[in-house]
Amino acid sequence: MDSTKGIAGICSSLCAGGYSVTFHGFSAVDRYLGLPALPFLWAQTNADIAVLARFVENLRFPGVEIADAAVDTCEGTFYFRCLDSAEPAVFPLLSLSCDWQTMRFQDPLGVYPVLRGLRGGPEILLEEGGDASVRAIMDASLMLARYNFSAPATATPSGPHGQLPAPELQRAFLSCLLASARPDKGFEFLKRSGLLAGLWPELACLDDVDHSKEFHPEGNVWNHTLETFRYRKASGGGTFDLRLSLGLLLHDAGKPISASSAGHRFDGHAELGARAAARFLERLEFEPSLIRDVFYLVKNHMLPAALKRLPLTKTAEIMASPLFPTLMELYRCDESSSFKGLDSYYENSAAYQTYLKNVKNPYRYADGKKVGKRPRRA
Repeated sequence: MDSTKGIAGICSSLCAGGYSVTFHGFSAVDRYLGLPALPFLWAQTNADIAVLARFVENLRFPGVEIADAAVDTCEGTFYFRCLDSAEPAVFPLLSLSCDWQTMRFQDPLGVYPVLRGLRGGPEILLEEGGDASVRAIMDASLMLARYNFSAPATATPSGPHGQLPAPELQRAFLSCLLASARPDKGFEFLKRSGLLAGLWPELACLDDVDHSKEFHPEGNVWNHTLETFRYRKASGGGTFDLRLSLGLLLHDAGKPISASSAGHRFDGHAELGARAAARFLERLEFEPSLIRDVFYLVKNHMLPAALKRLPLTKTAEIMASPLFPTLMELYRCDESSSFKGLDSYYENSAAYQTYLKNVKNPYRYADGKKVGKRPRRA
């Protein structure tokens, strides 16, 4: 079967062959709540590996820590657990499952009351002082980010216990956090648990870098980074752009480096941060094209604030990129998170619109001068 036809085609083929496909965990809860699908789907099946290989082309085996098998489709990555190797859910809420063929939900642990009142929370996810595995902390963090739970400060585990997950699982987890409406909640819980420092030290060190209260009343670099997510705009389908979200997460990744290595505080942090962001994403094995896009966003994130006063010779090539509108969105979120107001954003947006208008006009140069009227150079 051709996996490029998507997840529904794969499920249909397996069910037509007499095998079950049941979404579970986050994939089932999202369906129950009508949330946009994550770029990763988790399912259980009574088909074994040999059967899956017959029905699904390009099947791969990411390791039992992640799934028994996986396939990358046009809609995202589809992870399979064979029923004889399925593990119990860490949290009762994630025991929910949904049969793909009948679209009926199974609730073995009676979590419907929680689901019905989910949007109102709050829910203590981990008891005070309780031990927690890495998996438990990751699941709790994603539940906070995705379902808007509240986790009191007393619900910080004494963990994490266990070895760090493989790069693919880290990449999936990070992508799911950023696809959620409140990633700031998940990241904050990760930091409090101690897992952030072991998992992603490039992010944990942001909490060690102070900001001037005059320009950043929202707090240090970590507080500022988390605040930017509150100003993202979801698409019509309720999803969030992964490139923008990674750009926001990493746009100040160079500040801890520049604060200690440069003569001026944060001098050159955009360039340093772009390189640090690329190394971080490479370690998590993100696609090279996505890494290049995030590098562009981080490296140039300071430029939109200076559009109206910089000469076109310094900005034209950057504005010509199809990623520049995303860069302007990053700038808007960055400005909003510092409570500065958006006057500067609108002024610089007007400069960008003027550039676009001139570029499309065959009788004007990009700087607005009439064709044929440009003064000769000395």
